[in-house]
Amino acid sequence: MSDQVCVGAIAGSYGVRGEVRLKSYCAEPTAIADYAPLVDETGRSYSITLTRPIKNGFAARLGGVTTKEEADALRGVELFTPRDRLPAPEEDEYYHADLIGLRVLDTGGTEIGTVRSVMDHGAGDLLEIQGPGLPNTVLLPFTRACVPTVDIAGGRIIADPPEGLL
Repeated sequence: MSDQVCVGAIAGSYGVRGEVRLKSYCAEPTAIADYAPLVDETGRSYSITLTRPIKNGFAARLGGVTTKEEADALRGVELFTPRDRLPAPEEDEYYHADLIGLRVLDTGGTEIGTVRSVMDHGAGDLLEIQGPGLPNTVLLPFTRACVPTVDIAGGRIIADPPEGLL
């Protein structure tokens, strides 16, 4: 699914008439409906109609889902859209999917590891880096000071980690 980008996930059923609780991973949360139809990892396609905002997402109708039991069975399913349907990122903006798997080098050219995931806990993005020389994964703040260069085409990130991180 490398040409697909995860734009949301189903958090379970909402009500008793087949609606689902939908989490949107889009910068503008309602934009998830603009990318429909969305597909899951198995290739099943879903049309989406957002019915109302709810806490932590939206209540939505998915094409082909008509009962609470069907909606409950989809809990945890991630929804994807083709990469070419997404807008191009602005300068110095990146899709998380583009960062995952990039090699991370320090400013001297020594390999630190690879980006395992990108996390945002509210105070800014963190790159989770794993590597053979690291006993555990490390979290590197994704700021201009700590990550001066992102070279998507070259498959690498140049990092200047804070003192004591590694």
